[in-house]
Order: sequence, then structure tokens, then C-alpha cells
Amino acid sequence: MESAPLRIAMWSGPRNISSAMMRSFGARSDTAVIDEPYYAAYLALSGSDHPMRAEVLASQANDCREVAALLLGPVPGGKSIWYQKLMTHHMLPQFGREWMRSVRNAFLIREPRFVLGSYMRIRDRSAVTLADIGIVQQRELFEREADRLGMAPPVIEGADVLADPPRMLARLCAALGISFTDSMLRWSAGRRDTDGVWAPAWYAAVERSTGFAPAPAAAAAAMVPDLPDELARIAAEAQPHYAALAAHKLAPLVV
Repeated sequence: MESAPLRIAMWSGPRNISSAMMRSFGARSDTAVIDEPYYAAYLALSGSDHPMRAEVLASQANDCREVAALLLGPVPGGKSIWYQKLMTHHMLPQFGREWMRSVRNAFLIREPRFVLGSYMRIRDRSAVTLADIGIVQQRELFEREADRLGMAPPVIEGADVLADPPRMLARLCAALGISFTDSMLRWSAGRRDTDGVWAPAWYAAVERSTGFAPAPAAAAAAMVPDLPDELARIAAEAQPHYAALAAHKLAPLVV
């Protein structure tokens, strides 16, 4: 009897390494990927004005119930693993969460000031809110899943992956119950058919990438963003939620 496919729901806020992680899992021969399937449903209900809004709405199901059915439906290509890249800020309170019981949920985190430093280069900073960076929603989803499991689901820090991709991906794979493979460390540059229609607005860096490329430590320290006051306030509001998640993050495997 064939075993049921493993569905991995990886929950991230924006401006993390979520697209690179999708590339990494997509480089596995046993894994299919899907890119932000709730994006159109989120835009349709929230009315939020994002880049390429009309194109996103036309490209995906606008009904959250259709999205949930898709994520629990047949795995593309009949693969044994389905990596589902999901944005926490897309999960509006009106969207059902019961489908999460049927997938393996994991959480990709990033320190809020770095999220906001990157985000303000894409969108008008005067329009950014705490909800836009998804950290409160990420904590809510994490705590819901932890309560269901009776233990913390996997949490991984994007910066930790960049600092040591083999060890951190191995740690994540172990937590998900799958084997790590070196194929996860590199991929070909360019766009994918599985990328969302919004790729031209958001994916320039990942399209150029061929693997995880950490910045040197000195350069990384210099990149700590100097946020304007309105974004610094949001970072301060977000910090306790980030800290609650970071307390459970995976440490590198000892070798």
C-alpha cells in the first residue's frame, strides 16, 4: 500500500527567504511546490492594494474554501511531498483553518526590523501596518498548532539557514520526518512555472539565485536597517511576537 503524501505547510511573513526555501524544496526530485495559494483570496476579501493586484486576482481561486480543497487535493505530478509556501498575513480571520490538521505545519521567521527594512523598499512605508508583516498571525497559527500537537511545531530562522544551509536544512528535514538531500542546496537560475504571477514585482533576487548566499558577517551587521519612526514603532510592537516564536527555533544539528 502506498503511503499518503506528506504536505508541508511552511508559514512565513513577507520579505524572508520564503521563495528561496521554495526553490530549495523544489530542487528535490520527490517534491512538488505551490506558491502563496491564498494570495488572491486575501486580496479579494481585504481589498488591499498590492503590486499586480488584478493579475493575482485573475490567476488564483478567490474563495478560501477552494484554496483549502486544493491544498488537500491531489499532489502535482504524483510526488510524495508537497511543499506549500504560505504567507501568514494572507490568513485573514474569516479563513477556515481546519485543513491545517491534515498537513505538517512549520514556521519560517525573521527579526521584524529586517522584515520592515526590506518591505519599505517595495511598498509605500506610510501604508505599512503591523498586520502587513504577518508576525501576529504567525504567532496565532503557531500557538494553534502547538495546542493541537501538545508540542511546538518546527520553527526555523531564515538567517540561520543562510548562515549554515546544510546543517539547518538537515535539522528542518529531521523535524519534518524526511531525509535531507544535497540537491536542496542549489538550483538553476530563472523563473519557474510554479512561481506566482506576481513574480516580476517581488522575485528579482531569487530569480538570479542558484543557492543560499549568506552575506559576510561584517556586511550583515552593517545592514541593520535604520527605520523611520512609523516603522520603528511597528517593529517594537512585533518584537514580542517574534521572540515568542524564536524561543522554539531549531538549533543546528551537532556533527
